[in-house]
Amino acid sequence: QVQLVESGGGLVQPGGSLRLSCAASGFTLDYYAIGWFRQAPGKEREGVSCISSSDGSTYYADSVKGRFTISRDNAKNTAYLQMNSLKPEDTAVYYCATASLYYNDYGEALTCYGMDYWGKGTLVAVSA
Repeated sequence: QVQLVESGGGLVQPGGSLRLSCAASGFTLDYYAIGWFRQAPGKEREGVSCISSSDGSTYYADSVKGRFTISRDNAKNTAYLQMNSLKPEDTAVYYCATASLYYNDYGEALTCYGMDYWGKGTLVAVSA
C-alpha cells in the first residue's frame, strides 16, 4: 500500500523551529521528486518547497526562502522540511506529496506541483 505519512508538526512560538518528516512506504522515494505544500484556513493550498529526484535541485516559495530547507534521505525513504524563524503566517496544515518541478531555461526551478501520492497532513501552528 502506497503511503506518505507526515510528522513533526505542533505549536511553536514565533521565531521558533520545527522539522517535518515525510515517511514513504509501499514505493521507493528515490525515483520521485517530493514536495511540501500547505493550506492555511480559508486559503488555497500552496507549494512551499520541492526537491528533485535526480540532481537534488530545489524550489522554495518566496515566502519561505532563507528560512526553510528541504532535504531527503533516500536510504530512509524519508523527506524533511526544516523550518526556522517561523512566523504566524506559516500556520497551516502541511502536506507532503510526490511532485513535479518546472524549470526556466537556466535550470532554475520556478514552481512545483503535487502529483499522485499525498499524505494526510500535519498541523503547524505558530503563535505566542
